[in-house]
Amino acid sequence: MRLFTGFRCGLAALCGTALLLGCAAVAPSVPTPQDPAARLAWIDRLSWGLGPGTVAEVEHAGAGRWLDAQLRAAPPGPLPAAAQQQVDAMSIGSGPPGALAIRLEQQRRAADALTDVEARQVARQAYQKAMNEAGRETQQRFLLRALYGPDQLREVLSWFWANHFYVSVRKGPVRPLLAEFEDRAIRPHALGRFRDLLGAVELDPAMLVYLDNQQNAAGRINENLARELMELHTLGVDGGYTQADVQEMARVLTGVGINLQPVDAPPPKLPPALAGQWVRQGAFEFNPARHDRNPKTLLGQPLHAMGLAEVNEALDRLARAPATARHVSRKLATYFVADDPPPALVERMTQTFQRTDGDIAAVMRTLLSSPEFTASLGRKFRDPLQYAVGAVRLAYGDRVITDTGPLLGWVSRLGQAPYAHETPDGYPLRQQDWASAGQMSARFDVARAVGANGAVLLRTEARAPLEKPPYPAMAQSPLVRQLEPTLGVATRQTLAKAASPQDWNTYLLASPERMYR
Repeated sequence: MRLFTGFRCGLAALCGTALLLGCAAVAPSVPTPQDPAARLAWIDRLSWGLGPGTVAEVEHAGAGRWLDAQLRAAPPGPLPAAAQQQVDAMSIGSGPPGALAIRLEQQRRAADALTDVEARQVARQAYQKAMNEAGRETQQRFLLRALYGPDQLREVLSWFWANHFYVSVRKGPVRPLLAEFEDRAIRPHALGRFRDLLGAVELDPAMLVYLDNQQNAAGRINENLARELMELHTLGVDGGYTQADVQEMARVLTGVGINLQPVDAPPPKLPPALAGQWVRQGAFEFNPARHDRNPKTLLGQPLHAMGLAEVNEALDRLARAPATARHVSRKLATYFVADDPPPALVERMTQTFQRTDGDIAAVMRTLLSSPEFTASLGRKFRDPLQYAVGAVRLAYGDRVITDTGPLLGWVSRLGQAPYAHETPDGYPLRQQDWASAGQMSARFDVARAVGANGAVLLRTEARAPLEKPPYPAMAQSPLVRQLEPTLGVATRQTLAKAASPQDWNTYLLASPERMYR
């Protein structure tokens, strides 16, 4: 027990030293690096953590062919049957676009219309329970995809973009819209053209609700979406736009909102000249009567289109601005390479972005084939999601968990539950934001939970008895045996002193090397 406590107390200091892996440059078309440490570090960075299935895929196909397959903008591959069954049982994936949000809105209105006080309270509680369930299921589905999705790089990029274009489950009305935001706006475009991703995101009902654009109308301007669109999503805070540009963009976005009436509800009564401009798709609505039709200028140039076409013209301009190419490239490099990415790498990525009209896969190829990326392997601090998901992947491999609740609780305690950040800037990407003594202590507790009591993830019911032993046999795992030679001397000495398999698991998962990727 003294060793256990001492290891915990020293964890924060130990984690200041990265696992430094010497490795050859890896380009998309070259074979898997021959050095075992380099090969594992490369896989670790391009996935949600080392798992035996992913490692076997790379070994079988070779790094180049595996990466080519990962970078294709094709529909994502299927989850394992046991994971897909859990997803299929959720309420969030059923029905046409907007169906869940529309149904729950009708449920809310029906509850509010009840005259009996007790019945109204019961109905409102049922509504809130359904709303909370929609948000929680979206978080659980995200974790299952991160753990077991065969397209691991797509899963990592999908989270990157969801964090870049942030919407939060903490804003209640977003909850029934969040799953479709992930499925229709983020994932299909994660490896496509940035302009397509931008358009899908900015006109998605979840984003419109989160940033209050349903309140944005001619004569009653709301700048929230316009400001974050320019500051966070495209140009960046130093992108050269002005407050006047924000106001003009807000005017462009007037009339873009949501409609949670049943889909067969009659359209709004509009003058004949505007009736043909009305658009309703699921929960999305463009109401031309709420749109500011006066001339506008954006980034020093006039806009020429009208109505919803004017929105698309403005998004075209923002997506193709040099500042956007640089801002997005820098953020990708920050996530995948270094907290302060090398300017030369960012410049090459920016040039690729502009040359390819924002082809995300091409920008990623520039990043992944760079010497800067190779030199960074083993040096990038894991954020809490990467740490917790990676720990479960390493401990349990391809064995599908049946209860995501404990994992969701662990990442919540670490401060990075999916879609639970309060503000639209998303979770931070740098080590300084996640490497406090309190965070390291909490990570040790998570390591102990996974390593000594991880069978809680495999229960089919909350109070079901745990399987015996309630911990994974990590020391006997072929993947862990591959990983052991990459561990530092201090970690190997600590593992040798472990008094039990539970302690051995905990010490490995809490080691300084597991804090980096």
